[in-house]
Amino acid sequence: MSGTSLDGLDIAFCEFEKGRKGWSFKSEIGETIKYSKQWVNKLSTAPFASAEEFEKLHYEFGEYVGNACKRFSKKHNLGSVDFISSHGHTIFHQPERRFTFQLGSGVAIHHTSGLPVICDFRSEDVLKGGEGAPLVPVGDHHLFATYDVCLNIGGIANLSMITGGKRVAFDICFANMGLNHLTAKIGKQYDRGGAIASKGKVSDRLKKKLDGVNKKWHRGRPSLGREGFEKFIQSLLDDELVAIEDRVHTFTASIADEIVTCVPQKKKIKLLATGGGAFNKFLISQLQKRLDGFAEVIIPSDHIVSYKEAIVFAFLGVLKRRNEPNVSKSVTGASSDSSSGVMIGF
Repeated sequence: MSGTSLDGLDIAFCEFEKGRKGWSFKSEIGETIKYSKQWVNKLSTAPFASAEEFEKLHYEFGEYVGNACKRFSKKHNLGSVDFISSHGHTIFHQPERRFTFQLGSGVAIHHTSGLPVICDFRSEDVLKGGEGAPLVPVGDHHLFATYDVCLNIGGIANLSMITGGKRVAFDICFANMGLNHLTAKIGKQYDRGGAIASKGKVSDRLKKKLDGVNKKWHRGRPSLGREGFEKFIQSLLDDELVAIEDRVHTFTASIADEIVTCVPQKKKIKLLATGGGAFNKFLISQLQKRLDGFAEVIIPSDHIVSYKEAIVFAFLGVLKRRNEPNVSKSVTGASSDSSSGVMIGF
């Protein structure tokens, strides 16, 4: 799994079993391979590359992923592995124009690692008129059903929950993508524990502008991508008339406010929070403060926090291998459910 926050490549070793009561999983081994400055630059500038350079990078990143999986398997003495399930790194996501693209050639991953590969989980849903996202809710439904709301705070915050007997899910707002953009201005990869945000205060002017942008996405809840961040959010965060600590604080408060608008106000909601943002103590404290009285924020083990998305994409690969639905039309808005993905080397 490679997310929009550009933290690194998440690799998790997972085992799944289906019993009479449904699916269960075991995952205790995981690793995040931090991207070098060179790779951060390559991935962040990929949308602006020439067609020739882009195609070359697609295969180059596939080889990078394949080699990383190969080293991971050897390091942890994994022995027999059935296949690699790869999300890739989203470069373009424009479902309204009927396309989405995740960098990292599955053929290159297969060739480099020597293992079968399942990849390209989003395209079929987009071609069926869906958003192609979020895809994690299928995993939430089968693997994390004891929680009322499953919240992921990554580059983009999203959640899933049961409403009217159906699981629904949607992107909420930009999260770590914005925080990391701000902290990069002072030479930091991210706001560790929310330390920078905790030193600032809310800028009413910036908050009002952020609220205005986010409000446009409340109706219809479109899936969010890099394009939206660059077009609507980035320029607001680049306002140097506001101190950097205040910008980080204000954006953190904005994330918490947007999440709260999406959580059902019932007693008592169990909300599972994962993704890199779950390690941001200031953000979580702001979220719990706003949810007190009707929701409890539950932070699972560090392994689940860090690798839940990777675990779920492994599970989507399992469902694809079994030719069972792994993308739900009730979540994405597609014309039908899909057993989505491309299988290579089986």
